Amino acid sequence: MRKVKQLQERVAVSDLRAAADVVIKNGRIVNVFSGEIYDGDVAIKSGYIVGIGEFNEAAEMIDANGQFIVPGFIDAHVHVESAMVPPSEFARVLLPNGVTTIVTDPHEIANVAGAKGIEFMLDDAATSPLDMYVMLPSSVPATPFEHNGATLAASDLRPLYQHEKVIGLAEVMDFPSVAAGHADMLQKIVDAEKHGGRIDGHGAGLSKADLNNYLAVGIRTDHESTTADEAMDRLRAGMFVMLREGTVGRDLLQTLPAVTAKNSHRFCFCTDDKLIDDLLEEGSINYNVRLAIANGIDPVTAIQMATINAATCHKLPRIGAVAAGYQADILFLRDLETVTITKVMKRGQVVVADGIREESRFEKAEVPFASPTIRHTLTLADLELRLASEKANVIGMQPNSLFTEHLVEQIVARDGVFQVSTENDQLKMVVVERHRGTGCVGVGIVKGFGIQHGAIATTVAHDSHNIVAVGSSDADIMLAIRHITELGGGIAVVHDGKVAADLALPIAGLLSVEPYEKIQKRLELLNHAFHDISAAEGFDPFLTLSFLTLPVIPQLKLTDQGLFDFSRFGFIEVGV
Repeated sequence: MRKVKQLQERVAVSDLRAAADVVIKNGRIVNVFSGEIYDGDVAIKSGYIVGIGEFNEAAEMIDANGQFIVPGFIDAHVHVESAMVPPSEFARVLLPNGVTTIVTDPHEIANVAGAKGIEFMLDDAATSPLDMYVMLPSSVPATPFEHNGATLAASDLRPLYQHEKVIGLAEVMDFPSVAAGHADMLQKIVDAEKHGGRIDGHGAGLSKADLNNYLAVGIRTDHESTTADEAMDRLRAGMFVMLREGTVGRDLLQTLPAVTAKNSHRFCFCTDDKLIDDLLEEGSINYNVRLAIANGIDPVTAIQMATINAATCHKLPRIGAVAAGYQADILFLRDLETVTITKVMKRGQVVVADGIREESRFEKAEVPFASPTIRHTLTLADLELRLASEKANVIGMQPNSLFTEHLVEQIVARDGVFQVSTENDQLKMVVVERHRGTGCVGVGIVKGFGIQHGAIATTVAHDSHNIVAVGSSDADIMLAIRHITELGGGIAVVHDGKVAADLALPIAGLLSVEPYEKIQKRLELLNHAFHDISAAEGFDPFLTLSFLTLPVIPQLKLTDQGLFDFSRFGFIEVGV
């Protein structure tokens, strides 16, 4: 909340009656409103920019040495949990990449732990400089086609709007509830609008006619475009379009041709889901900006998409620009082509210089809930897949895509029981309900992982986060599942009857308590272990597997209740 005295102090600096806290000299300012680049001083008081011009009095003078001065980058849609760290640790990774603000949907932890999970994310984020704005999860559970750990009705979400960092309703992925006019879903939308919030869409696989349902109830954004044509459909419908480049959802190059000089103000960037190792190797939104520039987008336009466009999309009026009255979230860029960041300021304080954090590690918030116990009584008999014929519906995994193919293939069956064929890359996939001990187990067939002798398993399985595993034998699948159960959640690779690598995720089976440096090393070991059991390359096997359980993304997916066909929006038999 702004106070009169604070505004008086800012005005005094802006008209040269008082000294600034910080003045940045000799910088080339990128104006995201006009598209111009010009020289000028930037004066900062109490974390806000109070003037652009000529200022010579300040407690601290920073010489930009001719570098470009741009606003801090904004990730318009990200699930922090996909990086497997709490928000405070996530900030340690993002700030050196120039990301000073994120808009997140904590529906991963909410689907496990409900409102307490959301509260933990908000509390933990408050311990770091990174601004984390929260869109409240709209779909907990995501669909009625799987079992999750919590239910959040409109009445459960309503009190959370009192938090200053809660700004809207997150991706509405339960499209059938919108189309059918279900009262509780529409009440969530009404409540978000009542509190001045934006409502995010989730238009995966939706036709132009389907989009009308979204628009009719006030949904105004989407991040699920995978082609330029889809992006244009959403643009023409009046949506803000978030172009995604994450670990699995790598859609930027396919959607970028939709962006023109006339319409670029309606586009922004997001990562959605990106693992720590990819964030460290590639970057975050800075990677999206760099990739866009390398593929023909004007550098200033790309910066606008990463800053003011995202702020406008989410109705965040005081971030996204280097201009008076805006929060002093500022990046120093050596050049505009490679987007090389030399310094990051957050609220007028230097937090990163030459890629090195200026502050010590942040204190993490206490986990305000006992992470739910993993409950299941899985036996080898539960993994058996009986089929009436030797032809089956097979999930065709597509590398670096959230979508799958619906394949129908000849399989090997012995006495009516499916037999894994590593020669044909037909592996067994299993989803085990872990929240309530229902005993529900879904068993299917997947193609694309190339596992020859072993299995992988994880408690990260979007969006209900049951246990999901894939492997070449029931014994290895069972061992991997038992191991992550004993860890209290996590990821494991099993190689011929032995655990080859693992990562414990004790917070809700989703997040680690370790610093990101240790997680990166664990992920390296997991990837090496996977390549020891598979020749498949060019994709992340663990996050890819976690998305094979998400029934709101086409085409075939597996939940704890069975094989789901998106085109029919219902379950089908594995056997044909």
